[in-house]
Amino acid sequence: MRVALALCLGLAAGAAAAEPAPYLKAGALDAAAILLPPPKPGSAAHAADAAAYAATRGLVGSPRWSLATADVASGVAALLDDFSCAAGRRLDPARLPALAGLLARTRRDVGAVVRDAKVRFARPRPHLGNDASLCVDRTEALDRSFAYPSGHATEGWTVALVLAALMPERAAAILRRGRIYGESRIVCGVHWASDVEAGRLAGSALFAALVGDPAFRADLDRARRDIAAAPAGPAPEPAACAREAAALP
Repeated sequence: MRVALALCLGLAAGAAAAEPAPYLKAGALDAAAILLPPPKPGSAAHAADAAAYAATRGLVGSPRWSLATADVASGVAALLDDFSCAAGRRLDPARLPALAGLLARTRRDVGAVVRDAKVRFARPRPHLGNDASLCVDRTEALDRSFAYPSGHATEGWTVALVLAALMPERAAAILRRGRIYGESRIVCGVHWASDVEAGRLAGSALFAALVGDPAFRADLDRARRDIAAAPAGPAPEPAACAREAAALP
């Protein structure tokens, strides 16, 4: 029993050690203090949100719907795959460990910033109270989670800013993909348009705070060297890039 207990404790300690720490201290960036409150029901802004939600329900089955569905997957590997076409090269975390580590830590900061702001604003998601099509399953966890700001949009825009800083020659394509990544949440039907706009602002604020952190800057430099030194490897899948290009406005 002692051996089993020691093994369990060791596994738990290993799992904790494997979880990267965020760059910023807890409470270092209060996104809710930067963002405007979400539009109130009955306002013109909320009506615009509702119109965008209704219009995007008509995209079911379209190439744009397929891209939005593909953008649901989270995690470093999924994000790097999503941005590979825009980067003009396959962003393989195994070939780019410094970049993968940078984004793993950055995602922890995104999670902290978004979580606190969502709780502060407590905005319900647009799919509640209707049976419109979504590109994800309706679950109790989704229903109970808050909408404002969009976590996907915050993460996608933050990652886009990081990659644009690392590959300035591809910045326009990368930032465009970051915008589209956030808009996929509107297409999916799980966020209002203003949630996504707020996510981009939160992501910009987070990136500004991160570049003031010495550890982040050091890791950013390591990732830049990583990208410059790593073999380009296989190109992004042409069919995937063609499908992405066809879906984007």
